[in-house]
Amino acid sequence: MQYENIVLPDYDHCILGTMSSILKNYNVECATKSNKALDKILAEKKYKNIIFMILDGLGEYNLNEISKDGFFKQNQIDCVTSVFPSTTTAALPAYYSGKVPYETGWIAWSQYFKEYGRALDTFSHKESYLGETIKKPLKDVFESDMNYKSIFYQIEEASPDVKAFEVQPEYAERRAKRSIRANNIDELIYTIEDLVTMPSNNFILAYSDNPDGLLHKFGTDSDEAKEFVLDAERKIQELRNKLGDDSLIIVTADHGHKNITNAYTILDYPELMECLIIPPSLESRCLSFWVKEEMKDIFVERFNNLFEKEFWLMTKEEFLDKYKMLGTGNKHKKIDDFIGNYIAISVNGSMIRLETFIAEGKPLKKSTHCGLSKEEMAVPVIALK
Repeated sequence: MQYENIVLPDYDHCILGTMSSILKNYNVECATKSNKALDKILAEKKYKNIIFMILDGLGEYNLNEISKDGFFKQNQIDCVTSVFPSTTTAALPAYYSGKVPYETGWIAWSQYFKEYGRALDTFSHKESYLGETIKKPLKDVFESDMNYKSIFYQIEEASPDVKAFEVQPEYAERRAKRSIRANNIDELIYTIEDLVTMPSNNFILAYSDNPDGLLHKFGTDSDEAKEFVLDAERKIQELRNKLGDDSLIIVTADHGHKNITNAYTILDYPELMECLIIPPSLESRCLSFWVKEEMKDIFVERFNNLFEKEFWLMTKEEFLDKYKMLGTGNKHKKIDDFIGNYIAISVNGSMIRLETFIAEGKPLKKSTHCGLSKEEMAVPVIALK
């Protein structure tokens, strides 16, 4: 079936290219193609401060709906794709490592770890259905298998005259030795204002978990999301006006958002559950299925009869090798563990809740991401000189 209005990840022109430009500026080798528009700006002069601001969830189409003629759009230099899946748990590790999901192994919110016989929420390290912490494991899979060398250490090693900072919410995992907590846009900006006064050359990655949180809760057309974006736009413009010409601010996102129109639960389809070895994992708009060998054809027929207009069902080989949805490079050793023999990706506003009979599913969200719609996949790149 042909799907319209979808956007495949373009790893030659994606969000990781902006980070590749920055890494190249600091003499760090990076396999992903850099962003040509940003390369041109960075080549114009040597900036004392480079500030990389990630506004989680601020996609190209979301920004156009809220402030199509505003300060951000006036200074936009490019529109790129997200990585895939179009979700924070894949995109942030890509930014923080300089590598695609195929290499990091960070794919989605819930990934199945055979070492524990459970699906775990990757950011919290908790069991996906009950929310329990794995107590006293004999092996810490996140330390042994899911770790990576962050860009902050890469930058400081390649350019010893540079200090690399991360500014992020209190709950977030530290990835830099210079990590500062900022729980809202005001704290984020106040911290940046302090850091740029330091005599050193500085790279500052500042992450805001909004508008993503507001979009999830209230939807893409909500007043709450609109007010946040307009307020952030105004405050970042004020920040730009305060800084000297030795500072460059880059504003971008990890993915966009799409309102949910149809929500299903896998438990309502025993004819599909019958085909599965273990429950599906990853995310509600990008599901990984482990299907019994003798029921593969039956599963494909049943799934497509139910959802073909809403989900693109592809084999593992198509997902990884034909369409290269996770990118290319040195394959992470657990990719084959995390990806079942079939993957279903939402192509419109539908989701399938990941549930089992041991716990209620997670609350529904008005808007979310992780699919292939243009609203989720298109991301603006804004440069404020």
